[in-house]
Amino acid sequence: MMSPKYFGRPFSSVLLLLAAVSLAAFASMATTLARMSVAQMSLAAPLIVRARCLGNATRWNAGEIWTFTSFAVEEVWKGSAPAQIDVRLLGGTAGNLTSTVAGIPRFRQGETVVLFLEPTSRGDFSVLSWEQGTFRVRQNARGAGEAATEDTASFPTLDPATRRFDVSGIHDLPVDALRQQVRAALSAGVARKP
Repeated sequence: MMSPKYFGRPFSSVLLLLAAVSLAAFASMATTLARMSVAQMSLAAPLIVRARCLGNATRWNAGEIWTFTSFAVEEVWKGSAPAQIDVRLLGGTAGNLTSTVAGIPRFRQGETVVLFLEPTSRGDFSVLSWEQGTFRVRQNARGAGEAATEDTASFPTLDPATRRFDVSGIHDLPVDALRQQVRAALSAGVARKP
């Protein structure tokens, strides 16, 4: 027969923790992002930057695991930013626990990205539409300058018009062409305002 201590407070805490982790895992599998164009993101994001990842730190905050990534800002395409910014995204590993949320980008130290950002109430930033607002910058496969690839090139998004999920995203677009798309959207958006 099991000891009554086995079903005491520590056992209840473990069960509660397992239930919370299971619910978080279920919720992360249910992530749905509506597709946004570069023009839509350009108008919606208060800050658009080209930046280099300096590093990541993961910690508990407000009962959740968060990953905080620091970036050195190389260019500001919209808005204004200090030389270094911090981006907060849900999930990561803290101790023996890992929280994974589908659609949230993760960054590697040293990589260059273009990010469509929105401020949080805590003074840092979040990526607008997560993977859609993340473009990885690499040398063009043909050796002709830099190209940007949107993270949604591998993550299905919902097309509101067709109500279907499709893996779509920008592949190997020259960075200058992406910058021009952002500028054109911002110019058109300003021209439409009364």
